[in-house]
Amino acid sequence: MAVVIRMKRMGRLNRPAYRIHVTDERNPRDGRSLENLGHYDPLMPRKEHQLKLDIERARFWVIKGAKVSETVHSIFRRIGVYEGEAKREHVKRDRSGRKADTKSRQARLAAKNARATLKAARLKTRVAAKKAAKAQPAEKKD
Repeated sequence: MAVVIRMKRMGRLNRPAYRIHVTDERNPRDGRSLENLGHYDPLMPRKEHQLKLDIERARFWVIKGAKVSETVHSIFRRIGVYEGEAKREHVKRDRSGRKADTKSRQARLAAKNARATLKAARLKTRVAAKKAAKAQPAEKKD
């Protein structure tokens, strides 16, 4: 059983608040937890009211080997849970596949370029029509 420290979403629609809790990694995000360490409310106007955390219990669980999510890790680092301990190294994700030239990417780019050329052609005809309209003298109505 691997223990993780992560955030459980609470609050209402468009007004998130989170509880920082310790749980088994097999449990769902908002599921059962072993212990509640505190809460984080990012939309509170005053910084001192945004975060309430039991630092001693957080240190206890980190020392015991609980895995910490990226967001909770950054919060822990900011408030000093890791003082005097080895900090977790940031591992940069391999995102090399994002720039791969695939068939669907080529099709998307071709469609995008076709739309851009069509738009430019329409703009040129519109500009030419306006210039022609300005060049003709206005007809008088009697």
